Amino acid sequence: MKLHLLRYFAVLAEELHFGRAAGRLAITQPPLSSGIKALEEELGVRLFERSSKHVALTAAGQAYLAEVRVVLDRVASAAETARAVAAGLQGRLDIGFTGSMVYRDMPRIVRAFGQRAPGIEVQLRELSSSEQLDALLRRQLHAGFVNAATMPPHLACRPLAADHFVCCLPEGHALAHQASVALGALEQESFVMFARDVAPANHDNVIALFQRAGIHPRTRHAARQWLTVVSLVALGLGVALVPASLAQAGVQGVRFVPIAGLHHPTVGVLAWHEEADAPALRVFLECAAPFLQSGP
Repeated sequence: MKLHLLRYFAVLAEELHFGRAAGRLAITQPPLSSGIKALEEELGVRLFERSSKHVALTAAGQAYLAEVRVVLDRVASAAETARAVAAGLQGRLDIGFTGSMVYRDMPRIVRAFGQRAPGIEVQLRELSSSEQLDALLRRQLHAGFVNAATMPPHLACRPLAADHFVCCLPEGHALAHQASVALGALEQESFVMFARDVAPANHDNVIALFQRAGIHPRTRHAARQWLTVVSLVALGLGVALVPASLAQAGVQGVRFVPIAGLHHPTVGVLAWHEEADAPALRVFLECAAPFLQSGP
């Protein structure tokens, strides 16, 4: 059954006049008449009682009209949905993030996107950086907030706004209330480190700082999340170098102290598959642009 015949029927049922119905449909009367006749023949029932002066729905026509209106409404809704999805304003996005990204610009980017495209369902998934990169390559995520310095082939990225490393010390530590701390003053301390297998860039970035200071850190504990690193420091189990943004977490029992003479950036990027063509992802990246650095 052709969809335009249903529209012919619905308009004629509303107007009950072939001339007015043809005008609304922007056609002449002959194709309207032949269309209604073809529809009745296909259904095997009369939908209208008509004479030279009168057009009325039959009982079958009245019942059919109720069903046709449902069909036409669904068709119109489907068209609107398709247009919205094509414009990136409806659908779903799966976005990965590491725990520390909660304290960077990730929440603001997600909120900005929600205001721009309220019809998109955003599914946030907390994953390690390595898990996110694998999921992006497998197209199981649309984008990810990742702690990584380099990207595998086929993944694109833009760096997040700068963050930098600071010393995280137990609140009772002798240096905890200094304006800044030289790394050399921590040479004899035991360190809580980020596990390298979870995010090599995080681990290697900290090691690079120690190497520049000529320090070989004694690692007592290795954690899989930055907040765990901070929590272990709060328990007095060591000291650590962590992103300054973690101070926003409000963990009690620690102090975040600048590193004297150093302002070393932490890694952090928004990554996506370079061949991804989801319209909603394009809108998400547009919303993220003001929060990202201009270069890789």
